[in-house]
Amino acid sequence: MFDVALNSAGAKIALVSSYDENYPPENVIDGTLDTFWPTTGLFPQELILSFNSLMSIRMIKIMCSNVKDLQIQKSTKTDPVDFETLAEKEFENTDGQMQMEDIKIPVTSACHIRFVIKSGFDHFISIHKISIEGTAVQ
Repeated sequence: MFDVALNSAGAKIALVSSYDENYPPENVIDGTLDTFWPTTGLFPQELILSFNSLMSIRMIKIMCSNVKDLQIQKSTKTDPVDFETLAEKEFENTDGQMQMEDIKIPVTSACHIRFVIKSGFDHFISIHKISIEGTAVQ
């Protein structure tokens, strides 16, 4: 198993609901905590991560701040459509400090993962890093 959500592993950001050229969404898959993707003050917000092939995944790790309610969905289609819910997570309020969560999911296959931030503890949230343990499906 390795981190299939890294841009160096071929992962790409297919869609985001808000964009700031100073903090591009690709920051969440660059492998560092020093960069991040912020959202505007409206909810829900979403980010779709696409793999270069079908992946078998089993664990999602997210480092963020001010996230309250998160839903994670998957799609096995070639295009990012027909998503199914994998997990829902309600975070504890950490007063703007880093939130780090390991979200175990049943082993499943996916071409795309959608992160839907349903609400936050503040008007703005940030996603610093997303890691997904998995392997390419043979």
